[in-house]
Amino acid sequence: MQALGTLADLPPDYVKELEALNLVPLWPSLRGVMPPHIPTRRTRATAWRYQSVRPLLLKAGDLTPIEKAERRVLVLANPGHGLERMQASPAIYLGMQLLLPGEWAPAHRHTPNAVRMVVEGRGAYTTVDGEKLPMERGDLILTPTGMWHEHGHDGDQPVVWLDVLDLPLVYYLETSYHINGTQQAITTERTETPNARGGLLPSPAFERRHTRYPMLRYPWVEARAALEQLARVQAADEAVQLTYINPDSGDDAQNILGYYALMLRPGQTIELPARSPACVFHVIEGGATIRACEQSFDLLEADTACVPGYEPIAVRNLSADTPAFLFMADESPLHRKLGLYERR
Repeated sequence: MQALGTLADLPPDYVKELEALNLVPLWPSLRGVMPPHIPTRRTRATAWRYQSVRPLLLKAGDLTPIEKAERRVLVLANPGHGLERMQASPAIYLGMQLLLPGEWAPAHRHTPNAVRMVVEGRGAYTTVDGEKLPMERGDLILTPTGMWHEHGHDGDQPVVWLDVLDLPLVYYLETSYHINGTQQAITTERTETPNARGGLLPSPAFERRHTRYPMLRYPWVEARAALEQLARVQAADEAVQLTYINPDSGDDAQNILGYYALMLRPGQTIELPARSPACVFHVIEGGATIRACEQSFDLLEADTACVPGYEPIAVRNLSADTPAFLFMADESPLHRKLGLYERR
């Protein structure tokens, strides 16, 4: 490949003239922004061990009252992007959030989309636009862009959940902001939604309703049962995976990031092809080895890992006797909307 000219090749006075007019020559940087064959990636394959994170998160509960934190979170930052950037991948933010008994994280709304994957504890809830949603381990709770939400805790043990937001992208677009609110009045309180039955949707007066976010809580008990049922009818060497979707439209549950539940049969290894989006793995039950980028991470319950795009990934169940269950998040919906999605 032909070498391009560098900035050092140009006369210093010419470079100063360009800078004075806010001009930059492209050719010295062209290979950096458009390298051959594969993109430049800052995202590194990284893992976060929950047993290391948890004591520091609980210590944060002792050090910082909820009134001083609003959201008491330790961010899972990818070192490839720099810890100050607080992102796991180009479009994914991850954080472990703690809510102690009796606490209330006040209502606000913001432009980034968020989901909560409940890691441990009982008795907490999230209220989204007046709908009170209980939080049980493995549940996926949506708090979409622009919707009021708050968190409360009526139980007696700490509750922790994994926050997944598209904050890095929304921040990069200079559209990230929040608005504080007052405590919401509960207008709906239910433990399940009429949309949570496969192939069946409410249709009052024989007309389909089209709701932007008809389902805000995806109970783990339902997702787990669906995975087990799928495993009984699929070939033994196939991946047992489900996508969290909008049941009205069949689209992804949110617009920018995709969310999935994966079951690994005892002793099973699945090979995932190299794809353009970065991917996050979080263990709900059991344990799994993630192999990518010439690295290997043994993940136990509540551990989390991130792998950059354009890398093949192998996922293996650590147990030969029991299944493993993982939550996954990736940037596929965004890549598809932009026409950038690739599978190699």
